[in-house]
Amino acid sequence: MAKMTYIKAITSGLDQVLTDDPKTLIFGEDVGKNGGVFRTTVDLQDKHGEDRVFDTPLAESGILGLAIGLSLTGWRPIPEIQFMGFTFEAMDGIVGQLARDHYRFGGQKNFPVTIRTPFGGGTHTAEMHADNLENYFVSTPGLRVVTPSNPYDAKGLVISAVESDDPVLFMENLKLYRSMKDEVPDDKYTVPLDSAKVVREGSDITLVAYSAEVNEALTAADALAKDNISAEVIDLRSLSPIDTDTIFASIDKTHKVVVIQEAQRMAGVGAVVASDIAEEKIMSLDAPIGRVAAPDSVYPFAQAENDWIPNADDIEAKAREIYNY
Repeated sequence: MAKMTYIKAITSGLDQVLTDDPKTLIFGEDVGKNGGVFRTTVDLQDKHGEDRVFDTPLAESGILGLAIGLSLTGWRPIPEIQFMGFTFEAMDGIVGQLARDHYRFGGQKNFPVTIRTPFGGGTHTAEMHADNLENYFVSTPGLRVVTPSNPYDAKGLVISAVESDDPVLFMENLKLYRSMKDEVPDDKYTVPLDSAKVVREGSDITLVAYSAEVNEALTAADALAKDNISAEVIDLRSLSPIDTDTIFASIDKTHKVVVIQEAQRMAGVGAVVASDIAEEKIMSLDAPIGRVAAPDSVYPFAQAENDWIPNADDIEAKAREIYNY
C-alpha cells in the first residue's frame, strides 16, 4: 500500500466513486479547473470531464438547492462547501430541506447527498474558516455526520458516504490535510458510517475523541503510559449516529472516561456522549465523567487559536485527575 496524506486519501476516494458510478457529480466553488482551494479535487475534472466535476457561483444556498434537486432525480451529488463556516448560508437547504426530505416523501425517495466541508483550527485561517460547527448538524434528525481522523478512514468513509442513500455531512479537518500520512489501499474499500473504532487498547481509563483530537489523545496516552496508566483511545468517527456500544464496552473494562472535543464545551458532541454514558453506564463508573473542550467563547482570531484549542497536555491533565479520583 502507498502512503497517502489525509487530503490525497480523500481525493483517491472521490476518484473511486466518480469512476464507479456515472451518476456521481462533484461541484462547488473552485473545485473544477483549480481543484479546490486546498486541491482536494485536483485533476478530477481533467479525468472525468467538466460535466462531472464543475464550478459553481459563490452561492452556498444555490449549491445545496442544486444538490437536492439532482438527488431527487437519480443523481448522487457531492457538493463542497468551501469552509464549514459558510454552511450558514446553506442552513435551510441542509437542515430545513435535505435532512427532512426522506420523511416528507414517506420513504419513497432517497436523497444521497454527500456534503464535504473543511473545518478545524491550527492552521491560522481567517475568521469563519475554522469553526467547529458540528453541533448544529448532529442535532438535526435525518442527517449523518462523519469526520475521519486519519488518511485510511478518510478514503473509506468518503466512499461509504457517497454510496449511502442517506444525506451525509463529511467533515474534513484542515490541520490533518497534509500533516500526516498513512498506508492507504489503492483499491476500493469502505469504512462503516456508524461505527467508532478503538485505536489504542487500554485498561485504566477511556479517552473518547474525534477528528484531530484523536491524535492529541494518543499523544496523551503515551505520556500516561510512562506512569503505567493504561489509556484506551476511541475514535468516534461518526458523530451522528454515535456508536455507544463501543464506548460502553470500553467503560465496562476501564470504569473511567474522559470525553474530548475541539469545539467549545457548549458545542460539539461531548455533552451527548457524556449524557449517554451517565444514563446507561453510571453504575460502571468509578469516577465522574471528565470532559476536555475549548472555552465557551467565540472562536478566536488566528493569533490566539493555539492557546484556545485543547491539546495533549489538557487531555493528560484531565485524565490524571479522573484516574486519581
